[in-house]
Amino acid sequence: MKGIYRIETRGARSGNTIALGNLRVTVIAPALIRLEWSEKGIFTDKATQKIWNRDLGAVEFIRKDYDDECEIGTTRLTIRCRKVGDGGNVSLRSAVEVIIKNPVGTRTWRHGDKTETLKGTARTLDNADGAIPLGEGIISRSGIAILDDSRSCLINDDGTISAREDKNCTDVYLFAYGHDYKDALRDFLLITGRPPLLPRWALGNWWSRYHRYTQEEYLALMDEFARRKIPLSVAMIDMDWHITKIDSSIGTGWTGYTWNRELFPDPKQFLSELHKRNLTVSLNIHPAEGVGRHEEDYGAMRKSLKRADDGETIPFDMTSPDFVEAYFSCLHHPKEKDGVDFWWIDWQQGEKTKLADLDPLWLLNHYHFLDNKKSGKDALILSRYSGEGSHRYPVGFSGDTVISWKSLDFQPFFTATASNIGYCWWSHDIGGHMLGTYDEELQVRWVQLGVFSPIMRLHSSSSEFNHKEPWLFGAGESAAITEFLRMRHALIPYLNTMNARFSRDLVPPIRPLYHEFPEENEAYDFPNEYFFGTELIACPITSPAKKDLRMAPVRAWIPEGLYTDIFTGMTYEGKKTVVMYRPLESFPLLLKAGGILPLESEVFVSLGAEGKFVQEDCGAGEGSDFYRTEFEISGEGVFFIRAPKGKSAEYNIHFLNCDEVLSAESEICGQKRPSDFRYDPLMRKASVRVSVPASGEAAIRLSTRKNEELGRKMVLSRCFSLLDKAEIDFVRKERLFSAVKKGGDTASVCGEILAEETDCDFVSALFERICSR
Repeated sequence: MKGIYRIETRGARSGNTIALGNLRVTVIAPALIRLEWSEKGIFTDKATQKIWNRDLGAVEFIRKDYDDECEIGTTRLTIRCRKVGDGGNVSLRSAVEVIIKNPVGTRTWRHGDKTETLKGTARTLDNADGAIPLGEGIISRSGIAILDDSRSCLINDDGTISAREDKNCTDVYLFAYGHDYKDALRDFLLITGRPPLLPRWALGNWWSRYHRYTQEEYLALMDEFARRKIPLSVAMIDMDWHITKIDSSIGTGWTGYTWNRELFPDPKQFLSELHKRNLTVSLNIHPAEGVGRHEEDYGAMRKSLKRADDGETIPFDMTSPDFVEAYFSCLHHPKEKDGVDFWWIDWQQGEKTKLADLDPLWLLNHYHFLDNKKSGKDALILSRYSGEGSHRYPVGFSGDTVISWKSLDFQPFFTATASNIGYCWWSHDIGGHMLGTYDEELQVRWVQLGVFSPIMRLHSSSSEFNHKEPWLFGAGESAAITEFLRMRHALIPYLNTMNARFSRDLVPPIRPLYHEFPEENEAYDFPNEYFFGTELIACPITSPAKKDLRMAPVRAWIPEGLYTDIFTGMTYEGKKTVVMYRPLESFPLLLKAGGILPLESEVFVSLGAEGKFVQEDCGAGEGSDFYRTEFEISGEGVFFIRAPKGKSAEYNIHFLNCDEVLSAESEICGQKRPSDFRYDPLMRKASVRVSVPASGEAAIRLSTRKNEELGRKMVLSRCFSLLDKAEIDFVRKERLFSAVKKGGDTASVCGEILAEETDCDFVSALFERICSR
């Protein structure tokens, strides 16, 4: 096969492998071992579908041989192997015992023992209306997890795929990391293959809809988004770009490679016009039915494969190297030359190929991604999950969910938990795909989740009523969706930094709370709450608003420290559980004290602790320069910006959790000057504008003081705003506000409210505003 379909792999380090008859043990890391069992004595050093690298460096271990046993020990585990006599052992289970030593406790493991993990992900959410079962991950509260590679096919040096010689072998990897979840995930990503760097444009808003657009209609829609200043970065065209009405003797029309020129009379011009609008373009494909005689490229495929001109459909077969090369060179490369940037692989019509246990979805993902790298660019596909190692082929397409609150409620957990198997670039049909009920509040909350997800992709079914254009909703809902879609593009500098850190440092862009707090029980009790990058905690709202309050609640756990909601300015002290109440236009997004959030032209800084953040940005196009901008908040509250070489910057700096500001001073490249500032007492936010020259440094110092009277007014203002919008009788409003105004310490005020109100939501919402800073 061509060189682009070959991968770099590394076998086990010399000396780290011990063969004992039918058993072979490979020590990969102190807490990670490979166990192979073959009745034929056949083992493999080749890469597999899941494992590409078995050399993580030198590992210290001790081997002791006894008459009937061999013992292999690392700092984390001991492997006891019964030596095989002439009769051999029946199974791996009877031959090997592993004693695991970690802070979780000493445990004994044998092959076949059940291991409960914190779960991983699933192939698809197609037809899901709420929760579905998930596959296993590689971290667990018990400290043990297993990755079974026994059924994987082998990847040969020439890029082809072949079956194992011993189809009945056992090939498993034991992860014994205790609660060192981050180390377990790091080593998993190292042995399965590093996650690639996503193109910058992938982090913006994607538009897609299953709809028979015309060329003129689609371009007009893109122009309407631009006119309304709603940013998009990716334009996707679902399957109706190609001919779908064909002779039933050929197929169903789901598979297609020929432009429908009734809808798109000039495909090359269409693609060019999208590029002029700074949009990256993807087309949808369903390759299952092969290449029929009606296709424009049928002749080229037939000649490439040396097939007779008999009009028979060319069957789809990604196990054939000849088919793979013809599939790309005849069907895809010409369209890429015309302007298609990447492919949406919408395969879901089977899980079998000519090779036993080989999933066609994995083959499509593997070869499509490698092919998309051919020009040296950062590659990308959109496809479903095809098993462990799929993080090598971003981005994930989770499929056709039912439009419901249950579906929305499952997706934060589903997205964050996928990090337990390294699959961190899921994209969902934001707003849901099909069925369900029209609900504009649900749409807003789903868009908010999408904005604070790894990928933000709008999509829906072909129903003419199932639209996602923001301006087609009510005024309030439209305004909220529009502002959040704009914020997604403002977040790109932060997201692109997380993109770089995931690829280089193996730090996932989205993580469950227990990755950072494995010993805190509460970190496991709030599955929908997650770290969004290194600085933020997202608490998605996945239930409808309380009608009287006109706000929706979400229970959240605040870790140790101070966390400030960037939308409300409310600061919460950990370690505690709170119920947050938010109107439709707000979303609980918490920035930790010392946290720094760089946006496109703004930077949010949460005071109360020191912190650093290095923004990494490769720019907006291929070949653009790589920039590193350093931000730092000192223990004394001085904020520093160090601009990169060759790039100046101008920012609005927003200081959160900020006491009353008396004055502000900026020091630019050693020159001190007073700075204008704005202070919002309700948000407890100070804003300063600063310009930093290329390679220059800026320092901002605020002079502040605590003002108890201002704090009192802040509480009154927050409570008044809540009650003012509430749909309750005026007497009740006045009675509750009077209780708040009576003053005194926090406990006294809360006591007055409890004496006046029995509705738990009203009490909780007022308590949140009184008890937060």
